[in-house]
Amino acid sequence: MASSCTRKALCEYSNCLQRLPPSNIAMRRDVQEGQARCLSQLGRHKEALDIAERMRSGATNTDHLTTALNLQFAIYRDLENVERKIMCLQQLICLHPFNPWYWKSLAEAYTDLLQSLSPLCIPETNLNQSEEVSDGSFKMAAGGEINFQPHRSDCRREGPRSSPAAERKSESAATCSSSQAVTEMLCTSDNTGRKAEGKQAACESWEPGMAKDVGVKACASFVRARLLLQLTQLQQASFALENNIKCQKEIDDKVAQFGLNENSLLQVTKVMGADLTPEKLKEEFQGEVKCIGSSALSSLVTASASEFEIKWFDILRNDLCLLDRQFSSDMHIPPLAT
Repeated sequence: MASSCTRKALCEYSNCLQRLPPSNIAMRRDVQEGQARCLSQLGRHKEALDIAERMRSGATNTDHLTTALNLQFAIYRDLENVERKIMCLQQLICLHPFNPWYWKSLAEAYTDLLQSLSPLCIPETNLNQSEEVSDGSFKMAAGGEINFQPHRSDCRREGPRSSPAAERKSESAATCSSSQAVTEMLCTSDNTGRKAEGKQAACESWEPGMAKDVGVKACASFVRARLLLQLTQLQQASFALENNIKCQKEIDDKVAQFGLNENSLLQVTKVMGADLTPEKLKEEFQGEVKCIGSSALSSLVTASASEFEIKWFDILRNDLCLLDRQFSSDMHIPPLAT
């Protein structure tokens, strides 16, 4: 029934697009986004990604690009491609560094990266050194190095919340060069094959010691999201405030599951909140939409994303060096959500 409704919606979007004049760029972008989401739900991910790439290449302001990145994130979420989800979220955070929902989604994606890999992806020596505890988490290995044994997770994460939409003003039929890489990655027509390929790519990039590094990123991203929610709640009321407090409680529980000692957690909080002031948050939510050329806008996000982890996590790694022994011995992967 659901797929029948989705096919009907896709047909309606397609008919609507044919009737829209080329000059009505804003409406055409809205309709194309609807087409892409329907295609993704129907398992036609390559077609959905092609539309998302066209929307991205035609973006001339930050709101256009935010919409395109959110769309790409939704498609990669359907594909269960964790690494591409992380890439989209990093680029969204480059545009909106004070958005708590993007940071929360990024933390969940990093956790998925740990949990979605098969134990076969981890070197046998590390598996032999790790010790499982009853709640499904892993603690300090005998060799002095933390080892997380990821679990498979079928849990679907809630997507990031979009920033307030501005009127869309441009469209381009050109497709970004990255579309070719995406096409190669999703070369099979079978939907299950595409998902397996995304997980296999994650397995191939797995290296010894990566688990601890990803765990640090996940915990730090949760802490950043919590700090942002705490600051924004001062300006909220009613259901918005209730949702904020509820999310803070969820993050508190997830951070606690990492098992950090007090000194390590304080250091993470200090580093991830170093740039946070009420004035900066006010500028973020009241700032004007930045309008620049499509190529310049795309290059800006790409360059920023390539430096993302250096900017946000390298300082944290350095600061934790003095606490490394305690940090490593206390931290473990949170159990799967039920």
